[in-house]
Amino acid sequence: MNTRSISFRLLVWCAGLSSGIFILSGILFYSSLQHFLKNDVRESQERRARQIADTLLTHVNQTGSSYVAEEIEKFYAPEINDRFIRITRGDSVLYLSGAPNDQSFDPKEVPATPTTAKDEFYQTFQSPGKKTLLIAGIHSQAQDGAEYLVEVGTLLDPMETMLNHLLLQLVFGLPVVVVITTAGGYLLVRQALAPVESITRAAERITQHNLSERLPISKTGDELERLAFSLNRMIARLDDAFQNSKRFVADASHELRTPLTILRGELENLVEASRLDAEVRERAASMFEEAIRLSRIVEQLFMLSRLDAGEAQAEWSSFDLAGMAKNTAEQMSLLAEDKNISITCDAKQAVIVEGDPSRLKQVVVNLLDNAIKYTPPNGQIELRVHAVNGHALLEVEDNGTGIPAEALPHVFDRFYRVDQIRSGGIEGAGLGLSIVESICAAHGASVEAESTVGKGSRFLVKLPLSRN
Repeated sequence: MNTRSISFRLLVWCAGLSSGIFILSGILFYSSLQHFLKNDVRESQERRARQIADTLLTHVNQTGSSYVAEEIEKFYAPEINDRFIRITRGDSVLYLSGAPNDQSFDPKEVPATPTTAKDEFYQTFQSPGKKTLLIAGIHSQAQDGAEYLVEVGTLLDPMETMLNHLLLQLVFGLPVVVVITTAGGYLLVRQALAPVESITRAAERITQHNLSERLPISKTGDELERLAFSLNRMIARLDDAFQNSKRFVADASHELRTPLTILRGELENLVEASRLDAEVRERAASMFEEAIRLSRIVEQLFMLSRLDAGEAQAEWSSFDLAGMAKNTAEQMSLLAEDKNISITCDAKQAVIVEGDPSRLKQVVVNLLDNAIKYTPPNGQIELRVHAVNGHALLEVEDNGTGIPAEALPHVFDRFYRVDQIRSGGIEGAGLGLSIVESICAAHGASVEAESTVGKGSRFLVKLPLSRN
């Protein structure tokens, strides 16, 4: 997953937020429960101490200390319940409970409480066995005015054991919560961003040849629906602008054909006129060449406008692309002979495709003409046609000057030409490869270019085979 994507950031934010909430809630719950349990233990020990003071020590001068000890053993059973009970009067101990059954602490080792202690106090005692004893003490006065100190304590181990179990549950529960939250967040993010994926895939399919298509709109009433509406309106405006541009090019090229034809005829007559002097005839000849070049550009623009309008699909038929390419290579060999360039054609087996034969022949002509222009004398051009995995592959490879890496992505752009220094001053309007790409797009084909400066170029046309 892309770590910079919105879905990843939302997923991390969701997992982080839920983990943070879980951790803070766990800390708060643990602290609150610890505080509550500790206070409850303190209050319970204080109640026992006050109960002993109120019921047993008020008339201790009449009942005697042995009666107090018997009653404590009878009702509180400190040894059995692992409790600590101590009653002191001044420096003398009236009662001290025995060691608990589990021998977790020794009551005799519990230090005496300072005489400066408050009427009600709490203290803890750590036994050698690492057991913690919480002791609550109160001062009580008998009827005879004697002052007694009652101390009642119990072990905190059960409470600490329960808290430790809770802590373990929280620690082991955190990864479970993170996994569940992450999985739920992943499903939620995928569902929420599914319209974005659908819009992205649809936008990738829209090109200048299918601007009439629109992006899918999910009826959710949210921001994504409004975004899809806005993008569709933008595509509609682009479609209108593109159609206006194509109509302008078609109309302009069509209107220019007639005056250019007249201009070419008049200039040709001037060149052939015997009464003109040599200087005027030379200038007229130069103007005639430019008129021919301008006429060729207008014809190419007119052809592009017809291709954009879908004219290439008007007369489709099944034919042998290999045979057509072989015949075209033989015809173009005459042009290559002027530079002593050899054209070899590898098209031994028939490759049947569907399309307009005249337009696809123009693809071969333009690619071979481009290779002849940029291949130095005594060079070599290879034309190959074969079928692979349901597609016809047409390759034109030369050992010419090559195309710079920075120019390679733009060779199919209209009117784009490599700078004159690298192209060797070769004339051209930069429309030949644009026509190739438009014809390929009209036939559902693709064209790619590979090149290395000083070693040559390779153009590959991939066309679906005929289904018949």
